[in-house]
Amino acid sequence: MNRMFTVPGEDLFDGRINDNLELLKAWAGTSLAFAIAFAGGQIFRAEFLTFLLIAGVTGGVGFVVHELAHRVVARQYGAQAFFKSNDGMLLISILVAFSGWFLAAPGAVWHRGGSLTARRSGLIALAGPASNFGLATLFALALLVLQSGAVPVDGFWVLLCLVGYNINSWLGLFNLIPVAPFDGEKIWRWNKAVLGVTAAIGVVMVFVLPGILF
Repeated sequence: MNRMFTVPGEDLFDGRINDNLELLKAWAGTSLAFAIAFAGGQIFRAEFLTFLLIAGVTGGVGFVVHELAHRVVARQYGAQAFFKSNDGMLLISILVAFSGWFLAAPGAVWHRGGSLTARRSGLIALAGPASNFGLATLFALALLVLQSGAVPVDGFWVLLCLVGYNINSWLGLFNLIPVAPFDGEKIWRWNKAVLGVTAAIGVVMVFVLPGILF
């Protein structure tokens, strides 16, 4: 998502805030929240460290790649683009995770300047969900290789690929909701057909392909 609840200060754009560290912080917080929810809030389970590793590689990486995609495309169009974590929402997501629910709103990429037409803004927004669908596809292909018997099957890797596919396909589709602050709102304003096609891909990936492939 490109917008959040509070506008960042000038320190984000003049280099006083290291947005790579902000991304790292958001990745850690998101991974922890996902792992806690994955464990049903039972952080003292013997499997919790396994859940944390899976969360970091699937949901955590999915989030970071999503935001980096926004940043890369925005900068390609000549805009200043930086990520800022939302520390309050990170804390809330961790607390909510103890109830077994996963809530992710850890921050956003903010951009300004450049020649950002409606089309370019739409493409910046589209980059995030598209990156998640790309990751989901990679996890699906890896899972199909494991299921084919071409390599020895290990339960951990199967679980990692399943979670990676599910969380990234859901993350991509969820962000296509056509209202602010979701990415879908900017895509909708730019090109409704593009949003419709992309959302249809997300629906197939979330609701259809798992039953066919897995």
